[in-house]
Amino acid sequence: MTIMKPISIDELMGLAAYEKARDQFRQEIIEYKKHRRLAVGERVSLLFEDRKTVLFQIQEMLRAEKITDLDKIKEEVDVYNGLIPGADELSATLLIEIEDQSQIRADLLKFLGIDEAVYLKIGDKHTIQATFEEGYSKEDKISAVQYVRFCFTPEARDAFIRGEEDIRVSINHPNYKVEAKISEEIRKSLVRDLTE
Repeated sequence: MTIMKPISIDELMGLAAYEKARDQFRQEIIEYKKHRRLAVGERVSLLFEDRKTVLFQIQEMLRAEKITDLDKIKEEVDVYNGLIPGADELSATLLIEIEDQSQIRADLLKFLGIDEAVYLKIGDKHTIQATFEEGYSKEDKISAVQYVRFCFTPEARDAFIRGEEDIRVSINHPNYKVEAKISEEIRKSLVRDLTE
């Protein structure tokens, strides 16, 4: 069992240093995310998070908000470290994509209950229901950004690592029923989250 190390404040670049390195870092992250992003139908995507993606998000947040106060930086690091997967789990940001900005509320409400409807399936033997972070969905309101975890049993973890079976993400919601296969490139990237 491996546990991904959280981001420490010492790993962060100051705003001036980050500004100089940002273009190259952004290009690297864009390339890196290609093997960590999964479109699940036309309206939902999952970005699987790890140290590298979280470090980028922290740096971007500090830059956008121009945060230099050490206590505030620590707060941001603590919040974003919550996205790093724990032992035997994958962590992802789930995005509900709404194209018509005038219909955001109405379209989002169609996804109420999605927090009970997302699964990772490994062949026919293992089905892992996503655990959604609380506070992003209520009876009459839902956020377009959700944070989810897939917690593996040892057997499911081993099956995922071996990759011998079809691996897919399934959404079985009354208004959105769709499945997406996890490509071999994505699976290999995610195996690192479970083994390093």
